[in-house]
Amino acid sequence: MDIRKVYEYALQREYEGKKFFEENAGRLHHAAAVGAFKALAAEEQKHIDFISSQIAELDRGEKPSAAMGSSLQKEGFFSQRAASESLDQTVTEAMVPDLPVLRTAYLIERDFAEFYEMSAQKAEGESKKVLDMLARWEHGHERLFKEMHDKAFEQYASMPWGG
Repeated sequence: MDIRKVYEYALQREYEGKKFFEENAGRLHHAAAVGAFKALAAEEQKHIDFISSQIAELDRGEKPSAAMGSSLQKEGFFSQRAASESLDQTVTEAMVPDLPVLRTAYLIERDFAEFYEMSAQKAEGESKKVLDMLARWEHGHERLFKEMHDKAFEQYASMPWGG
């Protein structure tokens, strides 16, 4: 497996994810979802920086290192903050327009996690650690958006016709 190609593909996907979250933060109606999307765009930038550092290490002839990721993890992550801040807010606004965007966010994060897991199964050493770390991060984001989507859908489904 060419780990550089895996990182380059991952970097492109992270850029796409960041763009999706930035663009859709302005389209959402629910304050918690807007905040989550803005925070996740910033989180995706951390992933971009982390993956870029892995590529830079390869360019210098060094082996990939999970050290930067470990320090980012110690800082605390969006999914942990969002779970305590955003999800504790009650869902009181009509979120029907937000449902497809929340579902797409969930699917993007799930796809990222699956890609990193699949790649990690083929990798060894530090590269495996890096990819496993990225998979864990994406699973945290995936769980967050699944919870937000399901909570919003539950409220929508229990609304009387006509909202």
